[in-house]
Amino acid sequence: MLGDEIVSRINQLGTISETPEHLARIFLSPEHRIAADLIMSWMKDAGMAAHLDAIGNVCGRYEGDRPGLPCLMLGSHYDTVRDAGKWDGPLGIITAIACVADLNRRGVRLPFAIEIVGFADEEGVRFSSTLLGSRAIAGTFDESVLNTRDSAGLTMRDAMVAFGLDPAKIGAAARARGELHAYVELHIEQGPVLEQQNLPVGVVTAIAGATRLAANLSGMAGHAGTVPMALRRDALAGAAECIVAVEAFCKADDAGLVGTVGIINAMPGATNVIPGRVSFTLDIRAPADAHRKLAVAEIVGWIEAIAKRRELSLQIDVTHENRTVPCAPSLKAQMAEAVAAEGYGVFELPSGAGHDGMAMIDIADVAMLFVRCRGGISHNPAEHVEIADADAGARVLLRLIENFRPGSQTREAGGGQDRAR
Repeated sequence: MLGDEIVSRINQLGTISETPEHLARIFLSPEHRIAADLIMSWMKDAGMAAHLDAIGNVCGRYEGDRPGLPCLMLGSHYDTVRDAGKWDGPLGIITAIACVADLNRRGVRLPFAIEIVGFADEEGVRFSSTLLGSRAIAGTFDESVLNTRDSAGLTMRDAMVAFGLDPAKIGAAARARGELHAYVELHIEQGPVLEQQNLPVGVVTAIAGATRLAANLSGMAGHAGTVPMALRRDALAGAAECIVAVEAFCKADDAGLVGTVGIINAMPGATNVIPGRVSFTLDIRAPADAHRKLAVAEIVGWIEAIAKRRELSLQIDVTHENRTVPCAPSLKAQMAEAVAAEGYGVFELPSGAGHDGMAMIDIADVAMLFVRCRGGISHNPAEHVEIADADAGARVLLRLIENFRPGSQTREAGGGQDRAR
């Protein structure tokens, strides 16, 4: 049972942390390096050649029936958020290694190579720029990020040197499209849908695009006891109305739209002062780019109308935008075949969370397999996957690998909808 080995290694990797109280394994930290070395040792034990690339990705290669063949690339990330769970990212790496180890024990070589990548930075915690590891491999790394400073004032450039890497060689991590047949990632769902469906695994249709905005409302600060309610220009009350409007708009949508206000700051921030300035963030996601962009435009229109009615000045800016990444139809079909062959119902669903496939699609077609996580909880110490579900994911991935059909993929123009069959 592959699940037992996978869970044991998840627990082992989960002890490598900045502090013992809260799991934190941040890009280019000492703990990050210890984890990289451990993952490399597991790759070598599985019969792979392994190395650390120019940005700190852990890379392993299992040759096909002859050396030098293009690869099926599997992977996920080994960095974490702060106060993280153990499964987000590492499950995909460790499961892929377990599958290769099984092939190696049986002496199986395939008509393509298998490569596994533990991406160094997907979460973007330290330098506020996500997908750094996969962007380096895809050849889309933005070198201006090297000058970004962490909370201690250290640049990424200096942090790489301290880690033992040469920032001038990041380009060496880039791979060409012809070197990969496809990129496939196994990941916990990070949501409750599979649990609701009572299924251990699901086939991902697309990684939803995201738009993030920063809104600033300005009114008039005043004394809480002397300004009549009818004469107030309360920026916080205006922001509250905007936030409720965003929630109502997204709840009324039946095509997978989600909206989140994650940060809100009120100024001057005193109990007895009417807030004169408020800033808040917006995160809008949907499985299809056209739908998301239309929704963003409508939401901004609502916020503008609220600000005008309340006599508040408004500044709203897009701070981040990622396109939707559809999973290739033939890869989805192969994944569905593997799921069905293992005796599970085939259920398709989009990913609302971002993943390394968002960068990898620039050099390869992508597919994802979700594994059920208890309660849909993620980015939280309570994140958990049952051994039986970890084993189910491993068996599906192994079957996909052994029956993988390389060839030209045709990408979808947009994200899919949930459906069971």
